[in-house]
Amino acid sequence: MFPEYRELISQLKQSDNHFARLFDEHNELDDKITGLENNPVTSSLDEIDALKIQKLHLKDELYAILQKAAAENK
Repeated sequence: MFPEYRELISQLKQSDNHFARLFDEHNELDDKITGLENNPVTSSLDEIDALKIQKLHLKDELYAILQKAAAENK
């Protein structure tokens, strides 16, 4: 996710607790979605779609933080 910000992500994960929490939450959702998609018997499409929407909101928030931090570092 966001390979162009790899170094900045590493820095923010260490210096910004809010960013680190959002990043971890995004990764946990990604793992959960993958698990549900790989086992369709125990999951519903509505549940998966809701998790994907939640993950997308987190990604948008992470991206906004990255853009702001990148602009501040110039």
